[in-house]
Amino acid sequence: MPISPILTGQATYPFVRLNEAATARRAEGLEVIDFGMGDPREPTDPRIIEALRAGVRERMGYPAAVGLPELREAVAGWVDRRFGVALDPDTHVIPTLGSKEAIFSFAQVVLDIAGGRDTVVLTEPGYPVGVRGAQFAGALVEELPLLEENGFLPDLDAVSPETWRRTALFWVNYPNNPTGATAPLAFYERLGALAREHDFVLASDEAYTELWFAEPPVSALQLDDWTNLVVFNTLSKRSSMTGYRSGFVAGDPALIAALKQFRPNVGTAPQEFVQRASVVAWGDEEHVGRARAAYAEKRRLFLELFDRVGVRNAGGPATMYLWTATSRGVTSEALATHLLAHGVIVAPGAFLGDSGEGYIRFALVPTLDECRRAIAILEDVL
Repeated sequence: MPISPILTGQATYPFVRLNEAATARRAEGLEVIDFGMGDPREPTDPRIIEALRAGVRERMGYPAAVGLPELREAVAGWVDRRFGVALDPDTHVIPTLGSKEAIFSFAQVVLDIAGGRDTVVLTEPGYPVGVRGAQFAGALVEELPLLEENGFLPDLDAVSPETWRRTALFWVNYPNNPTGATAPLAFYERLGALAREHDFVLASDEAYTELWFAEPPVSALQLDDWTNLVVFNTLSKRSSMTGYRSGFVAGDPALIAALKQFRPNVGTAPQEFVQRASVVAWGDEEHVGRARAAYAEKRRLFLELFDRVGVRNAGGPATMYLWTATSRGVTSEALATHLLAHGVIVAPGAFLGDSGEGYIRFALVPTLDECRRAIAILEDVL
């Protein structure tokens, strides 16, 4: 039976091993507190849920790939209020089914393998979807390490002229998963200039811009020139709406036009009732502030714990993640296995990329009570 060698060559998602061990522990009647996966458990605002219900009709046709005009306008309004940037809802924005599918498929839109633009550059450790999407599209993949001594920003000077010549797509993700680092506007300015100079697409995954604890992060949309630039964002983290699957891409109108041509082929647009709920979500900041406050309290409790037990928090001031250093000589998987034996799941940094070794990631998604119970456990075992 013919099966794609790209598919058969994919390693088993490493978190499966942790999930299997957690399932076995639960089968024994033992509690497991899961900080492994970044799936928010904060409640979705009731007004969003009501808009979803109100949007359901007796018959609903296929949603158009370009999305409802009201949703594109809501996205443009939010970007203007949040970043001071004016978007044309008709030419600068297209809704997506969350951001995962859009990130996975985007390499197919911009790669020109026959023309020598066959390379996708990404950073690691990081979200694996961009890598896998590039591989399925037939791209060569080059990963740049995110190192603590560089503030978890990639070393752009380390990219060879040949790589720049072959690059079709360069992915960045700030605020960063897993490190929590943020990027200054100067970083985007330099990378944007490189994108124009070498004619590759700069794609910025900004799913965590609203989960911050010092000052609001910037967006690549704040660049003066959007040539070859697209930004991906989503309601999943901002509004605790992972199950709704609603996001957007915004930026260079030529790239948005290409997406409008591409996306009807794969049929990935949010259902209309989800789009109507999304209009409400993008138009409201009160529920976002509540969620941010909840994460801030969990973060405070864990940072106090780390101070007490001598664990170094190495990460930055944003996202729902804490990126902590392991003890010298202890691998990230060994530490995660040790913590799981006591009922606490964390993500080993090595599962997220080679440069993640020496760190573990806490996703602050359990309830506040669960966080307190986990802290009582960790007090004695970290």
